[in-house]
Amino acid sequence: MSSSGLCSLAARSGGTQSVEPAARLVPLPAPRYDSQFSVEKALKTRQSVREYRDAPLTLAEVSQVLWAAQGFTRERKEPPSRWNPKYEWQGGLRTAPSAGALYPMEIYLLAGKVDGLPGGLYQYLPKQHALKKVTDADKRKELCQAALNQPQVEKAPAVIVMAAVYERTSYKYGERAERYVHMEAGSIAENIYLQATALDLGTVLIGAFSDPEVKKVLALPADEFPLVIMPLGQSPAPLEKK
Repeated sequence: MSSSGLCSLAARSGGTQSVEPAARLVPLPAPRYDSQFSVEKALKTRQSVREYRDAPLTLAEVSQVLWAAQGFTRERKEPPSRWNPKYEWQGGLRTAPSAGALYPMEIYLLAGKVDGLPGGLYQYLPKQHALKKVTDADKRKELCQAALNQPQVEKAPAVIVMAAVYERTSYKYGERAERYVHMEAGSIAENIYLQATALDLGTVLIGAFSDPEVKKVLALPADEFPLVIMPLGQSPAPLEKK
């Protein structure tokens, strides 16, 4: 079967982030900082979910998961030591730990079925807690093909992709930067897992894909490299929370 048969198929948030036209920005609902769902329950309940209900996500759910991935937690006006001057310091610390607070990760959202959000490809802007529209095209089918035809990539109502800008970290840490960036990707992925679990959503970390094809599908800048794909949707059955 052909790959198409298997799949029914700019600015830098951690670096240079220029002022975007208001028409291109989608403000996100403010994240919640408290919940009746404990961290311990989320850890016990967390699992990889590869099938999702044919139902849309809410914009509030998407907002909460994106904040858990890379949202601001507190201000820090001065950049960390040995900050690469090529990139603009955004003035805040984030939900996931980052070596030297250098934040090399870019977060993208492919939206298919999200209430209140037109379909398309977006980039998450942590400072504004907003989405920047990259394209109106629904790229889930193409991303599914690039991800070795894993059907959950297309069937999920939304998909999160992490892309790394290694240069932000290597400017300070040299050859050890690659290790630090990959450690950070794991931390972000676990944040997404736990927040999704608390919202009764399902996700799975995907690392099997063609790097060049994913880069092409998302039209990533030359200095950004895809690391992780995480589909997001409602679980077919409620997750066990006891």
